[in-house]
Amino acid sequence: MEEKKYCLIIVVVKRGFSDTVMDAARKEGAKGGTIIHARGTSQLETQKFMGMNIEPEKDLILILAKTENKKAIMKSINEQAGLNQEGNGLVFALPVDEVSGAFTKR
Repeated sequence: MEEKKYCLIIVVVKRGFSDTVMDAARKEGAKGGTIIHARGTSQLETQKFMGMNIEPEKDLILILAKTENKKAIMKSINEQAGLNQEGNGLVFALPVDEVSGAFTKR
């Protein structure tokens, strides 16, 4: 299978950790990312308050990066954001078939 030139690194962390994630990613060659505020739905994290379910707030960070930088970026994020501890979040990557736009001119 052909190695793709770009990958999409996806990071899910507790709300407020997106700056830590992006600082770690930039140290290893990431140019930027997109932060989306989200809400978790895991039964383990759901809490009740006055009879209502309270879902934990999350940040979803999308980073388009060169595949050659993927492992270093993911390792840096994992270490700096403490993702090796249960419940702190996760990071994974997907291959990207095609990219167009300003990103490709860098």
